[in-house]
Amino acid sequence: VLAATALLYTLFSILFLFITGQEPTLKTVLNKIGDEIIVVNELLNKLELEIQYQEQTNNSLKELCESLEEDYKDVEHLKENIPSHLPQVTVAQSCVKGSDLDPEEPFKVEEPEPIKKPPKEQRSIKEMPFITCDEFNGVPSYMKSRLTYGQINDVIKEINKAVISKYKILHQPKKSMNSVARNLYHRFIDEETKDTKGRYFIVEADIKEFTTLKVDKKFHVLLNILRHCRRLSEVRGGGLTRYVIT
Repeated sequence: VLAATALLYTLFSILFLFITGQEPTLKTVLNKIGDEIIVVNELLNKLELEIQYQEQTNNSLKELCESLEEDYKDVEHLKENIPSHLPQVTVAQSCVKGSDLDPEEPFKVEEPEPIKKPPKEQRSIKEMPFITCDEFNGVPSYMKSRLTYGQINDVIKEINKAVISKYKILHQPKKSMNSVARNLYHRFIDEETKDTKGRYFIVEADIKEFTTLKVDKKFHVLLNILRHCRRLSEVRGGGLTRYVIT
């Protein structure tokens, strides 16, 4: 369009020179026509710039849509592959539909129950933190073998179960223990050393006692990964390997 306008203006200039040479009275009319051609040319320039801007905006929007589609796919993948060790979200019973409420009854806001403080004698038990994705990616391939991120954290969950079960017995008043708990209590005490004093640890017998894990080759591969990620350390002595939570 701009090229055609420029060509038209050139032809007009030639015509202007020709006519003014023959008819000087037409000079004023031709001057007005020339001015209008210049105005139209400027408008066309602005229109071309606006078209270029709209094309750039359109391309940016296309790139944004493609990026949003990729993000949506990532979110759907994460939604379908939530690790089993993460806590489940439960819906409170107080969340009811509006149709179940009687519109004539005044709406009552239930005050939350005050949080009960734990008894002073209750002690916290140290648990092993779960492995993060970055930590899992940092484990050498030869060490991970075919183990997955979820499998490692499932084992951590079982180890924590054993730790909690053991130290609940150790923190329990002796008078309230039955014969089974009392025997376990004495075993726990016998397994302690000066290197484990004040620290939380378990042995293979605790794994067998309190979890469903099999103490096999795969289990020891998992322990190597946990040592690599500094989740536990080993204290040996008296024919026992003590797995200390770090």
